[in-house]
Amino acid sequence: MNAYTRLLTQIKNSAAQTDYINTITRGQDIDLNKGNIFPLFNIDILTGSFTSNATVAFNVSMQCLDIRDINKEIVNDKFWLNDNEVDNHNQTLSCINEIWVKLHRDFVNNNVTASENPEFTKITFSDKNLLDGWEIKFDVEMPISEFDICL
Repeated sequence: MNAYTRLLTQIKNSAAQTDYINTITRGQDIDLNKGNIFPLFNIDILTGSFTSNATVAFNVSMQCLDIRDINKEIVNDKFWLNDNEVDNHNQTLSCINEIWVKLHRDFVNNNVTASENPEFTKITFSDKNLLDGWEIKFDVEMPISEFDICL
C-alpha cells in the first residue's frame, strides 16, 4: 500500500510550486532543525482509518510559518505594534490557501475525496524562532490501489 507516500508526495509537490516557501518539512517537531530557511511549510498526517470501500482515510495538518521580525525602535502604535505579525499572517494565509486550492483540484483529478471546508487556525509566536502563520486541517479518503475487493 502506498497511499501514505502518494499523499505526502502530492502535498509536498504542491507546496514546492509556490514561490513563497523556502523549506518543506514533515512531522511535528517543526522548529528543531536550525538549518531551516523560513518561510517554512510543514506536513503532518495525524491519524488514519481503513474504510469498508477499499479506501484509506487520513487526517492531515499543513502549517505555513514565518519568523516574526521585531523592530528595535520604540513604536507607540498599540494596534500595529513594532513587528511584522500582520504581514506574516497575511502572507502565510495566502500561501496555505493557494496550496489548498491546488491540492483540492488535484484530489478531484486523482479520485481522492477531501474535506469541502477545511478548518484553519492562526499560530502566533510559536516555538523558539517566534513563528507566526496558519495551520489547516482536513480529511482525505483515497483508494487503495493494491487491494482487490473481489478477493
